[in-house]
Amino acid sequence: MRRADREVTDFNRIIGILDQCKVCRVGLNDDGEVYIVPMNFGYSLEDENLTLYFHCAKEGRRMDILKTNSVVGFEMDCNHNLVEGDVACRYSFKYASIIGTGDACFIEDSNEKMKGFHIIMKHQTGLDFEFNEQMVAPVTMFKVKVRNYCCKEQK
Repeated sequence: MRRADREVTDFNRIIGILDQCKVCRVGLNDDGEVYIVPMNFGYSLEDENLTLYFHCAKEGRRMDILKTNSVVGFEMDCNHNLVEGDVACRYSFKYASIIGTGDACFIEDSNEKMKGFHIIMKHQTGLDFEFNEQMVAPVTMFKVKVRNYCCKEQK
């Protein structure tokens, strides 16, 4: 990271930033072309291992790519605020962001899909919802097991 002074290493602060971000941009490699899709998400942590959960339609470009290449990049950001300056070069922008890479895998088991939907909805709304097999059957769910990530913040 070029700006080490902006790197966030405190795990509790990273979780706070994850909690504030509601959209994750998922980057896919489509036979040499980059395809980026903004998606709502949820996350889970097990011993500081981060897993991101997403849902989408069963068909489309994103699905075609993921079936042939499961490696993804991701980016999420929040806390945006313009900092005005007296001249153009003195303007700045406050933000927090997390970027990383991981491996996507489809979730086929309906119990795990229901768990994934619960994680996504809890993250997005703060509320608990019940799901059943009928509700999750028509939707594709995948998770990204994060291999590496970095967190940055301009205060």
